[in-house]
Amino acid sequence: MTTQPILPGSTVVVIDKCSIYRGYTGFVQRISGDRAAVLFEGGNWDKLVTLRLSDLVVA
Repeated sequence: MTTQPILPGSTVVVIDKCSIYRGYTGFVQRISGDRAAVLFEGGNWDKLVTLRLSDLVVA
């Protein structure tokens, strides 16, 4: 089984069990080192959060 790379523009899901964003789906805005800035949107709010790449999977 091959895993898809996480690139800017990818839709990702948070899999970190300790994160309050677990299960949220967002869009990768940028990547720096081992972290990605992920944009979450919902109704009338937007939130940009930096997460480790190891805590994300491509949706």
